[in-house]
Amino acid sequence: MRNLFGFIAGALFGAGLFISGMTDTTKVQGWLDLFGDWDPTLAFVMGGAILPMAIAWGIARGRKPALGGHFPTPPEPKIGRNLIVGSVLFGAGWGLAGLCPGPALASLGYGGGMHWLFVAAMILGMIAAVPVRKWMPAAP
Repeated sequence: MRNLFGFIAGALFGAGLFISGMTDTTKVQGWLDLFGDWDPTLAFVMGGAILPMAIAWGIARGRKPALGGHFPTPPEPKIGRNLIVGSVLFGAGWGLAGLCPGPALASLGYGGGMHWLFVAAMILGMIAAVPVRKWMPAAP
């Protein structure tokens, strides 16, 4: 049953990414181009994601999922080295390629070879992050 609900949630998420234009690299780069040909339509996508998520965090507080397990804990509010380095790398990849992990995976079925190359590079980056994090000196 959990797999069925997981499949439905993933399909709904992927369809939402496609319909909203998040899998269209030119639309995403247009959103990021504030001083050029700016496309503000993705602001509605962000608002459509942030508002329901804020409500969901409030509803989930102190509850358990119906299908077992537990809800993830809210993220740590402390700003640290991992957050800063991760944000810079995420933003650079998003700006250069016009994709972030969710839309990249959602676009594999139709996006062509460059999308596959992006996902391969993303996976290599995730694998490399573990030894790099161990190599970085600890934050003070």
